[in-house]
Amino acid sequence: MNWTAQDSLFHALSDPTRRGLLEHLMRVGETNVASLTQAAGVSQPAVSKHLTILKDAGLVSGRAEGRQTRYRTEPRALAPLFDWMTFYRAFWDDRLATLEDTLKRMDQ
Repeated sequence: MNWTAQDSLFHALSDPTRRGLLEHLMRVGETNVASLTQAAGVSQPAVSKHLTILKDAGLVSGRAEGRQTRYRTEPRALAPLFDWMTFYRAFWDDRLATLEDTLKRMDQ
């Protein structure tokens, strides 16, 4: 697949297990796969696959520490999500205000 960075971000966030892993990392800070596996309640290979997708989207990064890898969040990777939400909030606020004005005129 030839995905954009935004596509990768939305794909990564579309899965509840990945969102849970990201939220856990946000709460506890940097941690290892064993801790993430325990928190996620899925197998270690499943956690590793989810972490790969999160890394590909830029949402987490890992650093080697001995034989383990410690993962942490990369909050700046969420910027495209905030931009997207800001655009659509303004879009819908405008549309809803227009609808409200129209309904008020119809009631008169």
